[in-house]
Parts: sequence; structure tokens; C-alpha cells
Amino acid sequence: MLDHDFASDGDGVIIPHGIYDIKQNKAFITLGTSKDTSEFNCECIKLWWGNEGGKEYPNATIIFMLMDGGGSNSSRHYIFKEDLQKLSDSIMMPIRVAHYPPYTSKYNPIEHRVFCHVTRACEGVVFVNIDIVKELIDNTRTKQGLNVVTRILDKTYKTGRKASEEFRTDIPVIFDSILGKWNYVVCPRV
Repeated sequence: MLDHDFASDGDGVIIPHGIYDIKQNKAFITLGTSKDTSEFNCECIKLWWGNEGGKEYPNATIIFMLMDGGGSNSSRHYIFKEDLQKLSDSIMMPIRVAHYPPYTSKYNPIEHRVFCHVTRACEGVVFVNIDIVKELIDNTRTKQGLNVVTRILDKTYKTGRKASEEFRTDIPVIFDSILGKWNYVVCPRV
């Protein structure tokens, strides 16, 4: 777990993925033990929807997510959109995505309402195992009432995956007419 500052001493990795519900002031953080891939990202969303979102919003007709524009949920990658399509098909719910443009992720509410407090809760602690990290993040609280729930997703994800040619040629994603490369809806295929 010492992979960041002392990579040669580390014997594992911890990949955090966060979802912040602004209305409830509640964060759902998944700790992965493999790689930050689009498949991991979408499994985290599915885990959140099954454990929190679906219970909190049982009458929801669409999921709206603000996302950074790079990394595993890049606005440019077809594989992320294909994995989102599989997720939408799986939970039978449309997913509206609004990506922050490049270099503007600092405006994403999760950065200054959640991760800064998670970072403070973990400072000065050596991560010798993932359970310590989970406990620290679970205990993150603020005076404004932030509540954080943490889950561990211990699964191996393959890197270097490419979107299928079928998906790329007949992409079922509905892009907005304004800034469509950053704003789109993925609807379940029936």
C-alpha cells in the first residue's frame, strides 16, 4: 500500500473512486485494488446505485453525473461510453453525463467538498492495508454534515481494452447539440 510515495516498498495499490450526492451531502467511495479503468469506474457507479442511489431515489427516471474529462472516465474514449452503455443496460436506467472540460476538474464539487476532507482524515497515516484506509475514510465527517460510505471492490481489471468496432460504428449514445463531446445521454437498449 506504500505505492505512492515509496513504490518500491509497496505491495499493492488502492484506487479511490468517489460519487458525491450533492443533495444528501453524502459521498460513496469505492476502493479498488487493481487498475483505474472504465470498467472499474462503471462498476463503482453500479455499486453505488445498488447500495445507495436506488434506495435514496426510488422514483428516479435518469441518473445525472458530473465527471472529470480525463482518466478512466475520459470524454474522448469510446471504451468508457461502451462500458456506460453496458451499465445503463444492466440497471435499466438512462445515464446523463456532463464532463468538465479539460483543466477544470477543480470546479467539480467532489474535489472541494469531499476529497479534501478525505485527504485530511488520512494524513500522517501509513497505509499498511486497505482496511485501515476504509476505516479512515468511513470516519470522514464535516461540520456541514458530510457523510462518507466506503466499499472495497477487490477485482482485477484488464487495461488496454478497446471499444468494439460495432459500438464505434453504430454508437447508440445521444450527444447534446451544444458541447456534445462533453454532454450526452446513454439510454438502456431494450
